[in-house]
Amino acid sequence: MCSSDLPNSASMELFGGATRISFDATGVTAYIADGARNRRVVVVDASTGAIKSFFGAYGKAPSDAATPAYAAGASPEQFSGVACARAARDGTVYVCDRNNDRIQAFKADGSFLKEAKVAPATLGEGSVWDIAFSADPAQKYLYVADGMNQKVRILDRASLTELTAFGDGGRVPGTFYAVHSLAVDSKGNLYTGETYEGKRVQKFAFKGVGPVTKANQGPLWPAQAPGGAK
Repeated sequence: MCSSDLPNSASMELFGGATRISFDATGVTAYIADGARNRRVVVVDASTGAIKSFFGAYGKAPSDAATPAYAAGASPEQFSGVACARAARDGTVYVCDRNNDRIQAFKADGSFLKEAKVAPATLGEGSVWDIAFSADPAQKYLYVADGMNQKVRILDRASLTELTAFGDGGRVPGTFYAVHSLAVDSKGNLYTGETYEGKRVQKFAFKGVGPVTKANQGPLWPAQAPGGAK
């Protein structure tokens, strides 16, 4: 399958600006964030590449009709800039609705579960660029790349409540220029990738989990660790 230059969020053959692909815990199902032009998440059979289903915001059918510009705190009925679709080990799929400043969570079949606004006053390119799960068996935490505000935010996965954030705009270690991508290794270390003129990868070493003392930790230098770590 290739990508179409025109939006067609109902297509069972073409994508319209796919941005990321991820897999469920079994590797059988792929979730494609089809959101640069289309407004949906596409569920694909990983062995054949066939599209099995797709869904839009709130689990509804996606629409390509024009929508108003985002207003701070709004809850639009359609996705705007689907930047990621990540499946947790328990099967819950988390969607980065980038330009709408929100995360929506779904069952594996696309049924809507809940949503959370992330820095809802953010305009421009939005606040939810990517997410990653913590390395513990329960994947208790979500890391959220907020490229517009130059931060990584840490959320409780069960409640989608923000616990803390770190980073700031800049070029020195621990700061960001358009943090765009996240990954966590088996030891819990966090890796960030920056786009545009950021052009770098940073590693934040996991040191354990401790009490959260600051809502915004600012830049973390190499001697520190994210998430209120000890």
